[in-house]
Amino acid sequence: MQVRRGAMDRGQADLGWLHSRHSFSFGQYYDPAHMGFGPLRVINDDQVQPGRGFGTHPHRDMEIMTVVLDGALAHRDSLGTGSIIEVGDVQLMSAGTGVQHSEYNASESEPVHFLQIWIEPNEQGLTPGYQQRRFDLDAAAGEWVLIASPEARESSLMLHQDVDVYRARPAAGTRQAYRLGGPDDAPARPRQAWVQVIGGSVRVNGEPLAAGDGLAISGEDELALESLADSDLLLFDMAA
Repeated sequence: MQVRRGAMDRGQADLGWLHSRHSFSFGQYYDPAHMGFGPLRVINDDQVQPGRGFGTHPHRDMEIMTVVLDGALAHRDSLGTGSIIEVGDVQLMSAGTGVQHSEYNASESEPVHFLQIWIEPNEQGLTPGYQQRRFDLDAAAGEWVLIASPEARESSLMLHQDVDVYRARPAAGTRQAYRLGGPDDAPARPRQAWVQVIGGSVRVNGEPLAAGDGLAISGEDELALESLADSDLLLFDMAA
């Protein structure tokens, strides 16, 4: 089964300094039909104006991933971490028993565009932690790059949930298949997936998707991807 979440159907927040699109219920946007998918709880597509941002605020018992698409984001937290997250970087903060942090546009002249993703952990009360790593998507030549996984496989970030997060930039006209749960010789496991289109245009199992669209996939073992244009994609391969 496949359920498309169109870009223009997402929730919206416009605070002047912040423009955000919500794939799932978040903040003032509430839609009981879109509360998340599996352990995937939030996908916010945020654009923040120069010099502005989110002041210090708390989180707990959540895996919070930030993917910067354009510009740079300044991060500070109660763990003592201070960093600049730039294009190509992925940040993963495990809030665990509790953490406070702030996020601001690191530029006084250019906006910053990023995705913020929340995934419910497989255990509450974890020790808070912070990870950040740069991934070379250009060197992957359009193939899926593992950016987070429960075992930190292939130099990915450590995620406290049975979710493998991949990113790929396939070129127009390319086709590829992806088997949920791993290669053909891996033990079969019930899986489900969410595909989020960051940019471009693709077809996934026959479903056309454009920038900002998402697709929930369940009851299927394999994804057939056709790139209709140069594209940028996130894939969440998770336990069913």
